[in-house]
Amino acid sequence: MKPLIRALLCASLLQLTPLANAEQTAEQAAAPAEGTTTPTPSATETPADSAGKAPEADGATPAPEATAEAPAAPAGPVAQVLQPRAWGHSVGDLLTQRVLLAIDGRATGLPKLPDPGRIGVWLERRPARLDTDADGRRWLVLDYQLINAPQTLTAITVPAFELRTDDGPLQVPAWTFSAAPLTPRTAFAGNGLDALQPDRGAPAVDTAPLRHRLLLWSGLTGALLLAWGGWLVWRNVRSARAQPFAQAQRTLRGLKDDAPDAWQALHRAFDRTAGASLQPASLHRLFERAPHFAPLRADIERFYADSAARFFGDGGAAASSPRALVRALARIERRHES
Repeated sequence: MKPLIRALLCASLLQLTPLANAEQTAEQAAAPAEGTTTPTPSATETPADSAGKAPEADGATPAPEATAEAPAAPAGPVAQVLQPRAWGHSVGDLLTQRVLLAIDGRATGLPKLPDPGRIGVWLERRPARLDTDADGRRWLVLDYQLINAPQTLTAITVPAFELRTDDGPLQVPAWTFSAAPLTPRTAFAGNGLDALQPDRGAPAVDTAPLRHRLLLWSGLTGALLLAWGGWLVWRNVRSARAQPFAQAQRTLRGLKDDAPDAWQALHRAFDRTAGASLQPASLHRLFERAPHFAPLRADIERFYADSAARFFGDGGAAASSPRALVRALARIERRHES
C-alpha cells in the first residue's frame, strides 16, 4: 500500500507543477515591474496623445520640441528693387531704393505714394517720387536718411513693406546694410590723445595792407569832401556877386525901405534879370525870361506901381517893402540857379 500511495502522490505533484508555473508567468506579465510606475494620462491629454507617446527610460533626455514655424510666403509678387551699396555708411548718408512698378512683367501704377516719416530708430524716409528710365519703365524712388550714429559697426535693416498698386499688392523685401560710427568710442591712449584737446588758435592776419588802403581811401574821401565844400562856398560867393537879386539883397542890408537907393537897386536887379529896362507895361518880358518868378507876380506889379507913384507921382507912402521883396526873389533865384 505504501509504495502505491507514494507513486500516486508523485504523479499528482508532477501534474500541478506546470499549472503553477503558467499562473506565475501570467501574473508577472500582467503586473508592472517592481520600482516602476505606470504613466497616467493627464486631464488635458487625449487617449490618442497617450498612445502616441513612447515610454521614456529613467534618466533619458526628452526629445526636443519643434522650433519656430517656417516663414510664410509673401502675400503677393515680389518687386524688383535696385538697392544702394550695403556697406560704408555713416550718419547723414542718403540711401536710395528704386522699386520697379511692374507685376509679372506688366507695368502698373500707384494710386498713392508711400508716406514719408520715421522708420525705426535709425532711418527716416524722405518724400517719395516717381522716375522713368530710358526704356520707359517707371520706378518708385525712395530715399532713406541715416539719422543716428551707431557706437559700433551695426547692421541696420530697412523693413519690408507692401505697395498697393493698381493691379494688386506688390511686396518690397527687407534689405540690410551696415553703418559705422563716426569715431571710435575711445581715442588712442598715450601722449594726451585720450583727453579733450583745446581749440587751435586762429593764425594772425597781416593787417598792414588793409590799414594802408584804409588810410588812402580815407584821405581821398576827406579830400573829396573838402573839394565839395569849397565848391559850395565858391558857388555861393559867385552867386552873391553875379546873381542880380543876391547882389541887390547885399546892397539893401544897410538901407531902409524908404531909401531911394533901395528902390533903385531892386530896379537894376529886375532889369538885369529881364535883359532890358523894364516898365510896368513891359513886365511880361521878365516872366517870359524867368517864369519861376511868376508866384510873386502880384508883389512885383505892386512894387512897380508904388515905384511910379513914388518917383513920378505925388510921392505918397508905398505899400511895398523892397527888402522883403528882394529876400523872396533871392530865395527863388538861388533855387533855380543854373
